[in-house]
Amino acid sequence: MTKKKRVFVAVTNDVSTDQRVHKVCTYLITKGFEVLVYGRVLPNTISVERNYKIHRTKHWFNENFLFYAEYNIRLFFYLLFRKHDYILSNDLDTLTACFFASKLKRNTTLVYDSHELFSEGPELQGRNFVKSFWKKLEDIFLPRIKKSYTVSQSIVDFYNDRYKNNMGLIRNLPLHKRNIISEEVSFPTKNKVVLYQGVLNPGRGLKPMIKALHFLEEVDLVIIGYGKVEEDLKTFVIKEKMQSRVHFLGRVPHEVLPNYTTKADIGIVLEEPLGKSFEFSLPNKLFDYIHAELPIVSGNLVEINTIVKEFGVGITVGNYDPKEIAEAIKHLLNDEHLRSEIRKNQRKAKQILCWEKEEQKLNQYFKN
Repeated sequence: MTKKKRVFVAVTNDVSTDQRVHKVCTYLITKGFEVLVYGRVLPNTISVERNYKIHRTKHWFNENFLFYAEYNIRLFFYLLFRKHDYILSNDLDTLTACFFASKLKRNTTLVYDSHELFSEGPELQGRNFVKSFWKKLEDIFLPRIKKSYTVSQSIVDFYNDRYKNNMGLIRNLPLHKRNIISEEVSFPTKNKVVLYQGVLNPGRGLKPMIKALHFLEEVDLVIIGYGKVEEDLKTFVIKEKMQSRVHFLGRVPHEVLPNYTTKADIGIVLEEPLGKSFEFSLPNKLFDYIHAELPIVSGNLVEINTIVKEFGVGITVGNYDPKEIAEAIKHLLNDEHLRSEIRKNQRKAKQILCWEKEEQKLNQYFKN
């Protein structure tokens, strides 16, 4: 009997919620690989059942340079004394250990999955020393990696122009045949619902959207998710006197989330241009809205704009002025024919923009 090839997957994100890592691992299992995911214990992490092995370590440090150093030192020695055919490094903060371990181990292939344009992330803007550190790591490693891919064409072009490294494209698309736990859910309002679902980090366009409610009647904002700016947003809601019209539902399990998405009236994708990583991003919620046949109001960042216009799945705003956002929402809510056309387009788009098609590209990187 042929022995299964082993794939080691390194990730610093929450293993329980990182759907890209989960989809990649699940596909590799179906192709006959043995998969081990190496993650970390995080404060809000939840236990999950997977069809692959998960190893989580508890760290002394969970942020800043000390975390990066501790994580990579631990990871390097873990890799050094174990045999794997492939090492899959997810994002730049796992790459140092993965790169050097792969060089020291014979017959081990390194694959790099860049979930974003790491050195241009929004949290690095204005932090020149930290930004230069991550940029230096990209300069060192990316030209030397033979197998790598990322999440949007703009990031592919950026890295290929800079490093001539022939990076590939594997977008983070939803499964067309997704496992959904059907539940009867409701929103805490009788008004029309504008939905934001996703991580609550800076640059998601939520403050302009909250301000836009001043120019809308019988329309509420529902926010599903958690993150760094959750408390700041709640304070901002009080400042804007919008407590009765902005509803925080917190964390909702991925398998339950579509029950809420399909009940909303509009989905917003208002990422702001806080660095090239955001400018070139393709947020998961964009595709989740498409699959839920939820009409979209989006900003005009290049990748988001391309999808919205190419597939006709929503309307875009030229800037983040609350009045313009409100006008776009009014226009969409008042035009039943437009909403019907958008939903028809989304039914077609989700046949194309799905993980079942995108995952086939992984065969270029992993041979069993």
